[in-house]
Amino acid sequence: MGDISGGLSVKDKKTTKLPISGKRNILITSALPYVNNVPHLGNIIGSVLSADVFARYCRLRGYNIIYMCGTDEYGTATETKALEENCTPQQICDKYHAIHKEVYQWFNISFDEFGRTSTPQQTEVCQAIFKKLMENNWLSENTMQQLYCDTCERFLADRHVEGNCPTPGCNYDSARGDQCENCGKLLNPTELLDPRCKVCRSTPRIRDTNHLFLELPLLKDKLEEYINSMSVAGGWSQNAVQTTFSWLKEGLKPRCITRDLKWGVPVPLERFEDKVFYVWFDAPIGYVSITSCYTHEWEKWWKNPENVELYQFMGKDNVPFHTVSTKFLNMNKNMRHMC
Repeated sequence: MGDISGGLSVKDKKTTKLPISGKRNILITSALPYVNNVPHLGNIIGSVLSADVFARYCRLRGYNIIYMCGTDEYGTATETKALEENCTPQQICDKYHAIHKEVYQWFNISFDEFGRTSTPQQTEVCQAIFKKLMENNWLSENTMQQLYCDTCERFLADRHVEGNCPTPGCNYDSARGDQCENCGKLLNPTELLDPRCKVCRSTPRIRDTNHLFLELPLLKDKLEEYINSMSVAGGWSQNAVQTTFSWLKEGLKPRCITRDLKWGVPVPLERFEDKVFYVWFDAPIGYVSITSCYTHEWEKWWKNPENVELYQFMGKDNVPFHTVSTKFLNMNKNMRHMC
């Protein structure tokens, strides 16, 4: 695969590193910043700076390491930002990826690759993992009810609809489809009173739509075995351990991995061609696809648990998606989350 990532490297591409037998090989990632805004100090301090310090330490110790990061570019937030700025999602991503890249260069963050998720490599790896899940019978299909705008001729994502909050005593008239900013209650779009499409202001209707779900309950035993082992071996933070075990304690439920959007990785399955993968399904795969932009021999980093250690630095809200929802992506058994 060619290098189309718009990457930011500390070394020339001719010096691309691969795991070396007999040396300590370390793969470092930090949480992919979302592309629809300008990064702030909280983003940098939360996961980027700590990963950079660790990467520099490892280099000083003579370890063979690579540090991967990039912008998370798919999903509803990008579509919403594009509507606000009257341009295409791709234009939004190009604009803000350049801004992110410039900011991290100014801070002299020592990425070996700073890529992005809107690449052919992302589509290739994401769809390959999806097909493997299908082969293992870890996916199911279910019907959901969503709001549909006849004027715009599309299902409305959570942030593309607003209405009156249904919470008694609140009745805020600009509650979003996912949350009321007035009272803080989490919502489903179909719960809104007098819902309105944020694009054309028309009243949407409830309509059935089919989606694919990751059957997390089928992975319960594998997840618990993995988490019990690696939370100790990997020295997970107290926050990572508590957040992960709270998810397990509440009971794992099937998780929807598709969306009725245009901007995202297409679902390679008949009858689902008009859908894309949910951003929290595709985004963690970005670590892998960005590595594949760095080197076409990326599997030597991601499918080589005997010789490679993986350290992931992330924000507090990222934890359950890395330790639970996307454990099946983790092809490296020596995984150590640094939060």
